[in-house]
Amino acid sequence: MIPFRVDLKDKTAVVTGAGGVICSEMARALAECGAKVALLDINYEAAEKVASEIGENALAVKCNCLDKESIVDAAKKVHATFGQVNFLINGAGGNNPRATTDNETMTPDTEGIKDFFALEESGLKFVFDLNITSAFLVTQVFAEDMVKTGGNIINISSMNAYRPLTKIPAYSAAKAGISNLTQWLAVHFAPCGIRCNAIAPGFFVTNQNRGLLFNADGTPTARTGKILAATPMKKFGEISDLIGCLLWLADDASSGFVTGTVIPVDGGFSAYSGV
Repeated sequence: MIPFRVDLKDKTAVVTGAGGVICSEMARALAECGAKVALLDINYEAAEKVASEIGENALAVKCNCLDKESIVDAAKKVHATFGQVNFLINGAGGNNPRATTDNETMTPDTEGIKDFFALEESGLKFVFDLNITSAFLVTQVFAEDMVKTGGNIINISSMNAYRPLTKIPAYSAAKAGISNLTQWLAVHFAPCGIRCNAIAPGFFVTNQNRGLLFNADGTPTARTGKILAATPMKKFGEISDLIGCLLWLADDASSGFVTGTVIPVDGGFSAYSGV
């Protein structure tokens, strides 16, 4: 159920990472407002499941967003089915255990603990590629459709972009890069009538972070306690909380003069100093 309806019936939208918890709901919302939606994901089965639930206005496409040839092939399929693309959500991204420390802060005795010095270079590069390189390549392919007719690009940033979270240095830095790239793209494409903004979700429970937030028995971890203590609204966000922001940014009549912004949807986390 969407919170309000905007008219997207003449829009063709591409959503990357569309098999995931957040972007699948975004794809559903866009389709419910009349858009034709292409769901791109390296996990084709996940994207196909969502597409089948949406119906005839949805197309699942297997796509590796780190491989430009794969993205170009995906674009050909989208063009053949829906025509030119004028709306893009760069949602592909995530973290990786190889770039995550066990400890929040460094201590002299770290035997048996994966500390900063034990992080793998390959993990850091993978996380940067998964978040920044993927958004760069996908935008490079699909924004070409928009240069002459205008368009709308929405990137998925994070609270990590404002202040880095402990344990996840690569992901925090990568999302800061996404926010910066959003601003750069907004300036670069402004003469073409292409708007580019980002949504920065606060803390939502997804498949990727569930293990950090809840123990195997379902009880909250210590990290969850710290998150909720620093979130003035004292709760995790629901995916539906992101949809109103998405639809506002999607609607040119409502946000046509909005570009280059990164909008927190975070229950007040970014505003709270802790005292």
